Amino acid sequence: MKYFNFHTHTLYCDGKNTPEEFVLEAIRKKMTAIGFSSHSPLPFNNDYSIRESKLEEYKTEIKNLQQKYKDRIDLFLALEFDYVTGISENFDILKKQLGLDYSIGSVHLVKSKSSNSLWFIDGPDINYIHGLSHIFHNNIRLAVESYFAQVQEMIITQKPDIIGHIDKVKMNNKGRFFSEEESWYKELAKKTLEITAKTNCIIEVNTRGIYKKRSDSLYPGIFLLKEIFKMNIPITLSSDAHSVDELTAYFPETISILKDIGFKKLKYFTSKGWVDQVI
Repeated sequence: MKYFNFHTHTLYCDGKNTPEEFVLEAIRKKMTAIGFSSHSPLPFNNDYSIRESKLEEYKTEIKNLQQKYKDRIDLFLALEFDYVTGISENFDILKKQLGLDYSIGSVHLVKSKSSNSLWFIDGPDINYIHGLSHIFHNNIRLAVESYFAQVQEMIITQKPDIIGHIDKVKMNNKGRFFSEEESWYKELAKKTLEITAKTNCIIEVNTRGIYKKRSDSLYPGIFLLKEIFKMNIPITLSSDAHSVDELTAYFPETISILKDIGFKKLKYFTSKGWVDQVI
């Protein structure tokens, strides 16, 4: 099959290459489509989100590239929205303002119910450990419950087109604090899938954890992928690329895993909306 990737990050946020460099590499790899999905602005300083002042420039550049390369590859404009309870804006505001083709909804910062503190589950390992200790007092079950509750809230209230790395809370766990085989963890994750199944949201199969050696399994892991298959929830494939060399990282292996589980198709975005692509 021809590859595509709808989750990429350029120099507009925390990526390492320009949008055009991504396009040229995608063409070289004979990909059929890529989508640009910078991290959405947040109302506090951080080093990974696109600045609000850069949004129009971002939109204009992607639109110009769409025209420049329209005969060689399909390009799409999106954002990866960071959902933080009580802090982030409604996704539809920027989606309409910028005329986005689609949206990705993700949770990277988990808000504690007892304070305004945020547990940063991404980035350096020290962030994960510090937040777990100082915000959740090393109660990993409470921390993971808070993560999945926020993901569930995002799905219900925002209904993004794609749910990004749905079990990313495991990223810096590294088997130290909880096991994905524990019944309480499985129940939380399955409840999140059951909520997803009642929407039109697509679950992203994200390879970044594996090729960056931050996770032993895909997002979602094998157990969840099997449940997703049973529930007939649509999936798409991405590498969450932050540099051009990551555009199709671990794709052949992931396709093989998905086929073994029983998946026969992926959701693929076109100018007419989401369609199925056979794998």
